[in-house]
Amino acid sequence: MDGSNLFQLGTGLETGAQAEDTRGITAAHIDTTRDIFDADREDHFIRRDGKVFAGTHLIIEVVNGHGLDDEARIQQAFRDSVELCGATLLHIHTHKFSPQGVSGVAVLAESHISVHTWPEIGYGAFDVFMCGDANPWRAVEVLKAAFATDDVRVKELLRGDGLVTDTAAA
Repeated sequence: MDGSNLFQLGTGLETGAQAEDTRGITAAHIDTTRDIFDADREDHFIRRDGKVFAGTHLIIEVVNGHGLDDEARIQQAFRDSVELCGATLLHIHTHKFSPQGVSGVAVLAESHISVHTWPEIGYGAFDVFMCGDANPWRAVEVLKAAFATDDVRVKELLRGDGLVTDTAAA
């Protein structure tokens, strides 16, 4: 493979993102005395129904969809989802395959939306993962409309559920 055609993650991006420096950080440096149910915490974990979790991750399958080979349509569905869900878009990257199919990701301050499509069978595999106050469930209606189908199947995962509890922080 010609190295000049390779994309190196982080090279030439003007996002200000840097590798996290964890040298010298130990468990003693982590503040575990704060109440994890404190609404003023800035970790963007979700606190709902007595649970604490990192975010809501929806596995969304678009079935019998139309336009799943159209990069612009997919990018617009990402933008519309981000807006309706109350998230913050940082970057969109998509790739059109030959003869068909699109893969893409929308990087969000709250996490991401990703897709891989098989337009020849009307199928799109979407992931919508959001933390904080964003509501990823609103993306379902956007995807139904964007790809002209009522057959959208959703599985919900509460990422990090059970890893942090009120007794673990005490």
